[in-house]
Amino acid sequence: MDASHRAITACLLGMAAGDALGLPREGLAPQRALRLFGQPDRHQLVCGRWGMVSDDTEHACLVAQSLIAAGDDVERFSRQLARGLRRWLLSCPAGTGMATVKAAAKLCVGFSPARSGVFSAGNGPAMRSPLLGAAIEDLALLRQFVLASTRITHTDPKAEQGALAVALAARLASDEVPVDPGVYYNQLRQLLTGKEATGDSAEFLELVERAIASAATGESTEHFAAGLGLSQGVTGYMFHTVPVVLQAWLRFPLDFRQAVLSVIRCGGDTDTTAAIVGGMVGSGTGPEGIPAEWLAGLLEWPRTVRWMERLASQLAEVRSTGTPAKPPRLPVWGLLPRNGAFGVIVLAHGFRRLLPPY
Repeated sequence: MDASHRAITACLLGMAAGDALGLPREGLAPQRALRLFGQPDRHQLVCGRWGMVSDDTEHACLVAQSLIAAGDDVERFSRQLARGLRRWLLSCPAGTGMATVKAAAKLCVGFSPARSGVFSAGNGPAMRSPLLGAAIEDLALLRQFVLASTRITHTDPKAEQGALAVALAARLASDEVPVDPGVYYNQLRQLLTGKEATGDSAEFLELVERAIASAATGESTEHFAAGLGLSQGVTGYMFHTVPVVLQAWLRFPLDFRQAVLSVIRCGGDTDTTAAIVGGMVGSGTGPEGIPAEWLAGLLEWPRTVRWMERLASQLAEVRSTGTPAKPPRLPVWGLLPRNGAFGVIVLAHGFRRLLPPY
C-alpha cells in the first residue's frame, strides 16, 4: 500500500471510528456526558459496546464515490455528488444538519448543484473535506474541489473558509510527518486570500492563529474550547468547530486516540468534531494508527469496514492513474432497513438521556 493509498484509507476509516465514538454524546455538555457515559474511550451506542456511523461518514463515502467517477473533472464531481446527495436523502437518514437536508431536497426537486446551496455556515462542508485533502495533492485543484463540495449545500463564505482549512490540514498530514504550523498557516492564508477568495477571512485566520498558539503551549483542547466560549460544547457553527479540531490535530498530529478523545471531551457536536479530527489525523498515521478495537466495534452494514477499505482502494487507484471508474454503490434495499434501525436506536438513546444521572 503506497503513501496515498494509506492516507485515503486511514482518512476514511478514521472518520468512521471518530464519528461512531462521538455519536452517543452528541449535543451533550461535557459534564453531563461524563456523568452519563463515563470516559469516551469505547463505543457505547448499542448495548454499551457497539458503535454506528452518522451522516459524517456517509458524506465522506459520497465524496469518495464522486471522486472515483469524476477523476479531475470538477464539474462532473459536482454532478456526481449531487446525485449521491439525492440518493442519500431518499434513503431516509436520521439526525442530519438542516442546511444539508434543505440543499439535498432542492436537488431532489430539480435544482442544479450550482443553485442548490443555502446560506449557512454550518459544518457540513467540513465533514466532506478531510477525504478531499487526503486524495488530491495539487493545492489549486484541491481548492476547486473543496469549493464545489461546499457550495452544493452551503453558500456562506465562512463555510468555504472552514472547509478549506480542514482539507489543507488533511493534505499536509498525509505527508506522514508532523506538520509545521507556520507552513500550514501560510498556505491556508494563500488559499483564503487569493484572487478567487470570497468573503473577508481575517476573523477566521485570527481563530486559526489562536488554535496554533494554544497547541504550541500544550493547552488542553477542552480549555481552548472553553476560551472560545464553548464550555457547554462545540456547536455546529463552522467558526466554532474548525478552530477546535485544528487545535486537537496540531496537539496530537500522530496520536489518533488522544486527538479524537480530546474533541469528544469538549462536548457538543461530538460526532462531527471527532469524525473530522479522525480524518485529519488518520491521514498522517495510516490505518495502523487507528485503534483496532474502535474499528472492530463498528456495527455497520452494508457500509462495512471492508466496503470502505474497498472504496478507498479504488479511489487511490483512480487518483494514481487519473482514469475515472465506476464506484462501488450501496444497495438502497440495504440502506433503508439500516437507516430505519439506526433511527430507532438513536431515538432509544435519546430517551435514555432523559434519565439520571444529571
